[in-house]
Amino acid sequence: MDEEQRYQKAKERVQEIKGFYIHLMIYICVNIGLFLINFLSSPGHWWFYWPLIGWGIGVGAHAIGVFGLGSLLGEDWEERKIKEILEKEQK
Repeated sequence: MDEEQRYQKAKERVQEIKGFYIHLMIYICVNIGLFLINFLSSPGHWWFYWPLIGWGIGVGAHAIGVFGLGSLLGEDWEERKIKEILEKEQK
């Protein structure tokens, strides 16, 4: 892999991480807003946690997609699997 390819791969990785953090910040801000709306409009009936939970699952999935599950399904696993498949095809 030459220097330009390494740079492009690193740039793509930074964009993925940046996208996750933007998603997380929007999630936090919107859910604070939903909590305030819920608190001010109907404090006896709490509904804000439903979108919090649903969207939270999405944020968690996004985090797993960006950061992986450690060695289980992370980038190292992908590289090992690619090499394994290529080796099987050569045989």
